[in-house]
Amino acid sequence: MRLQIENPDNVALFLDLDGTLFDIADVPADVSAPAGLSSTLAHLQRSLGGALAILTGRKIDEVDRLLAPARIAAAGVHGAELRLQPNGAIEVTSASVPESLVRAVDRLASSIPGVLVEHKGIAITVHYRAVPAIEPVLETELRGLLDAYVKGGRRTGGRASGGRGKARVVTGGSQDTAQIRAWAKENGYEVNDRGRVPASIREAYEKANG
Repeated sequence: MRLQIENPDNVALFLDLDGTLFDIADVPADVSAPAGLSSTLAHLQRSLGGALAILTGRKIDEVDRLLAPARIAAAGVHGAELRLQPNGAIEVTSASVPESLVRAVDRLASSIPGVLVEHKGIAITVHYRAVPAIEPVLETELRGLLDAYVKGGRRTGGRASGGRGKARVVTGGSQDTAQIRAWAKENGYEVNDRGRVPASIREAYEKANG
């Protein structure tokens, strides 16, 4: 069957990877692209005038490796990485997960057989597909770690979310962003009241506030 798009100039296509373009794997590193996928995506990209993007929890560098030689606009790590043009630079929109929080998540995961931790720098993904019954307990424990971290007076905008056998800890929530906006305006940076804060401003904020 051949898909026909009547008005490709009016269409944009956003595609997930795992569970959509790729089969779900118990271990994230075990996935592989189906034969012909790269050329199919490249054809779609041309047909849609570049209006094609990948939305994924994976890092964009990993997307490029899996889909090579195709290069596609992408949002990686659930929006914490952005590449607006296929050959453009990758913009990081969140700070790294604090090391103490990383260690706490690692200790929790190591105490539960079958749970796998995937470190992404700006996020942590905790996979529990091999032990799905643990989901409610694991979610409660992860939220508890984040709550304890925040109540301990450490600056973080972390959040926990989950689905399809994995839970995520991502930094850079709304409270953190509001603090950065206020600091940027006080220090002469141009920043919008809504939307993303540029990575360059986040980096300047991190250096100033260590």
